[in-house]
Amino acid sequence: MLTHISVRGAREHNLKGVDVDIPRDTLTVITGLSGSGKSSLAFDTIYAEGQRRYVESLSAYARQFLEMMQKPDVDHIEGLSPAISIEQKTTSRNPRSTVATVTEIYDYMRLLWARVGVPYSPATGLPIAAQTVSQMVDRTMALPEGTRLYLLAPVVRGRKGEYRKELAEWQKAGFTRVRIDGQFYEIDEAPALDKKYKHDIEVVVDRLVVRHADAEGEGGIATRLADSLETALKLADGLVYLDPADPSPSREREGSGEGLSSDGKASDIPSPSPSRKREGSVLQDNAPPGRITFSEKFACPVSGFTIAEIEPRLFSFNAPQGACPACDGLGEKLLFDPELVVPNENLSIKKGAVVPWAKSNPPSPYYMQVLASLAREYGFALETPWNELAPEHQNVILYGTKGKPVTLRFIDGRKSYEVKKPFEGVIGNLQRRLLQTESAWMREELGKYQSSAPCETCGGARLRPEALAVKIAGEDISMSTRRSVGHALAWFETLEEKLTPQQREIARAILKEINERLGFLNNVGLDYLSLNRTSGTLSGGESQRIRLASQIGSGLSGVLYVLDEPSIGLHQRDNDRLLVTLRRLRDLGNTVIVVEHDEDAIKAADHVIDMGPGAGVHGGRVVAEGSLADVLANEASLTADYLTGRRAVALPAKRRKGNGRKLTVHGARANNLKDVTAAIPLGTFTCITGVSGSGKSSFTIDTLYAAAARHLNGARLQAGRHEKVSGLDHLDKVIDIDQSPIGRTPRSNPATYTGAFTNIRDWFAGLPEAQARGYKPGRFSFNVKGGRCEACQGDGVIKIEMHFLPDVYVTCDVCHGARYNRETLEVKFKGKSIADVLDMTVEDAHAFFKAVPPIRDKMAMLEEVGLGYVKVGQQATTLSGGEAQRVKLAKELSRRATGQTLYILDEPTTGLHFEDVRKLLEVLHALVEQGNTVVVIEHNLEVIKTADWIVDLGPEGGDKGGEIVAEGTPEHVAKEPRSYTGTYLAPLLAGSRTEAAEAPPKKRGSSSMRQREAAE
Repeated sequence: MLTHISVRGAREHNLKGVDVDIPRDTLTVITGLSGSGKSSLAFDTIYAEGQRRYVESLSAYARQFLEMMQKPDVDHIEGLSPAISIEQKTTSRNPRSTVATVTEIYDYMRLLWARVGVPYSPATGLPIAAQTVSQMVDRTMALPEGTRLYLLAPVVRGRKGEYRKELAEWQKAGFTRVRIDGQFYEIDEAPALDKKYKHDIEVVVDRLVVRHADAEGEGGIATRLADSLETALKLADGLVYLDPADPSPSREREGSGEGLSSDGKASDIPSPSPSRKREGSVLQDNAPPGRITFSEKFACPVSGFTIAEIEPRLFSFNAPQGACPACDGLGEKLLFDPELVVPNENLSIKKGAVVPWAKSNPPSPYYMQVLASLAREYGFALETPWNELAPEHQNVILYGTKGKPVTLRFIDGRKSYEVKKPFEGVIGNLQRRLLQTESAWMREELGKYQSSAPCETCGGARLRPEALAVKIAGEDISMSTRRSVGHALAWFETLEEKLTPQQREIARAILKEINERLGFLNNVGLDYLSLNRTSGTLSGGESQRIRLASQIGSGLSGVLYVLDEPSIGLHQRDNDRLLVTLRRLRDLGNTVIVVEHDEDAIKAADHVIDMGPGAGVHGGRVVAEGSLADVLANEASLTADYLTGRRAVALPAKRRKGNGRKLTVHGARANNLKDVTAAIPLGTFTCITGVSGSGKSSFTIDTLYAAAARHLNGARLQAGRHEKVSGLDHLDKVIDIDQSPIGRTPRSNPATYTGAFTNIRDWFAGLPEAQARGYKPGRFSFNVKGGRCEACQGDGVIKIEMHFLPDVYVTCDVCHGARYNRETLEVKFKGKSIADVLDMTVEDAHAFFKAVPPIRDKMAMLEEVGLGYVKVGQQATTLSGGEAQRVKLAKELSRRATGQTLYILDEPTTGLHFEDVRKLLEVLHALVEQGNTVVVIEHNLEVIKTADWIVDLGPEGGDKGGEIVAEGTPEHVAKEPRSYTGTYLAPLLAGSRTEAAEAPPKKRGSSSMRQREAAE
């Protein structure tokens, strides 16, 4: 029996023939410097080979539908199991995907409401009872005399199939006509149905004209109607449609209440509008106007409100049977937002306050003349700032005159003329143009002025009224999805007590599944997430922990799990619960490999592998491996140095007080924030802290950054609800440095993003050889024709599609991977072509271009943020989130500093080793030394302890958070008993870990100083 996963000769990326033995059925942590080869070993070698071998065991037919991994560069691996990777990436950007749907909790909830839910009448608030045939007859006879109706039995409702056999059976039973997908047919003339699409089929049981009986009880249709209803109910499992019929008196046996038309042709029956149509990705159900639905099961005798069937699909907002018809189940609509139409209220109309009408250069004379006419009519001036206009004047400009004609005066050349007509308003004009345009560009342009608002029909519940009428313990299904995971767990755990004995018997198995899944989410620290939160708004760490919870719920054993920093976005308090979850995954009989820098995770591991000793070309080796004690005893391990206290991130000698000015957010109410007012001293390094879900991102990104970007950068962002942000006048710009990719194609790289590639191309174009040949800078671009290799179009590799095998990328046999043609590569600087430069590490390029200041300074910045190991031309798609963030930081650092910039970073230590954190802090503190303000959302205690100021939110996550628990210096926060951050911070400030004799962050000099230092 194999006891280890044995890897021999791993050479993927920067790995240098690594040999390693990982014990099976253990929790193994792979750690080391950023770029040392951790992910190359864990994901690109072990996971890739495990997944590849499993997929290869499937049939060739199945393999063509699965993405196959390429075979890693390794001699051999033994002891592998089928592998599952749980990486740092958002689950889904689909607005229909929510926390509840991703975890399958919603599937069980739909089943629970369908089987145990009780329908209630919206009119009376009473439970809906089944209808009898007599009640159906009475309701029909209450219609006006002479009303013409089809009596239909809906035998197929939104199901796929051909139904040839069924049609023959209905014909044999004596029925002659059917309505298929809204069209009437004789049964023997019915078209062949495509089994791949959903269909609606209704059998025409009767066609009726309402006739009431006379005084003697003669001439009425009640008896015939009752017979027809009974026939239809039996045919369609207790459901009947009564649809209005267009009158055709020439064909009708007047007053007879019999049959359809006299000659029995299907063409005599007018076709109502089709009952279904496709809209976007959802098939929308449009019942004909005036339809009456009768059900033997659920109908309100007072209002006539009817639920045709209570099945799980009724509660699905992704199915036509359940989705709200107004918003197609999205729960929100895109509407033109007055705040985006008039983003700067300090401007006057004449100076361009109404952006969509002032955007053209010069502004459209037609629109300006319309507004001038409106100003004359209503008595306001175009020179008045928008925020000084009366509300009724603002309303008229935005929403029009509501049908009231106004005199609009126009000048066309030398002629002037007047038109008297209603004014549609700026927003009305935008809506009309959006509906009329066929231009994708115009739709995108107009979309910039829209924001989403809850659907007015369903109130954001996403479901149609019939679904929301079904309740359990007084709650419809949308009310339960609005709960957080923690609250939902408490509610579902006590739900059995509120059910009848029969309901309890039905619900027991379903509730067990729901409670288990909620418990797993709760255990990985996601108790603050609401079940209806859309997947696209989740961070990478949250998405990863959701998938982790789902895997535990699956109960698999004998599987290899590879995780990428699951502790990201998690407060120290929640780390313990995550580690318990990882151990549980291991105890199920799985091998768990975690790429991690978190101290608690490393100490909790059964086996530790420390990669290094450096990053990039300086890494790719195993520095230390074994138990925690083995690694800590290894003096060559940089990780061990920090864990034992031989090295540490030093505390600053003193806390900065700032420049005396403050940036204050007043009354922030975005998401779960509870009217928060907090001040950030300008000219300081400030950390926004708190447990997961406490409101850090809502405060910092959604409110502070969005408001600052609108005011300082003119961005069209909608800030979270707040009163105001004061102190922005002391800043000149705001920069948000997040972890989104620097480019989504392999053609983007650190050189192109930082602008260094432009300088490199200009330098090569200025060389004597290039000038002699007449080469311009464009000759040295691999993105355009001219100097690139046309065989591979500048990619350096050629993709060969292999159908059911993984696509093979082969090095271009013309340029041999250099990306440029032979003539371009003949131009060299110090013996190196431009392809050689792109293949250099940043560290080497810095030394190579030491005499070329524009290139050298950009390389120096990349090196300063700890990216010296990255190649100058490394594909953007291969950079981690943390590396991408540091490339952005280097780009900002290379710009001329103004000393009045606000930098906002969201967890910049993601993917960083202790040593990398120390280097990053030097850079961030150097920015503050220049007078700038740096605001960081962070959980890493090494960063928090060096802050000048802390704003700690909490005390808990979700609706129990959103308040300021403590604010002040780290020493002040550490004394606050309510602060979880303070509890973990206090031992570090008290010196429980030995501080290394590290120098305090040094002040980074000006650009000219750095040039002099480099020259020396």
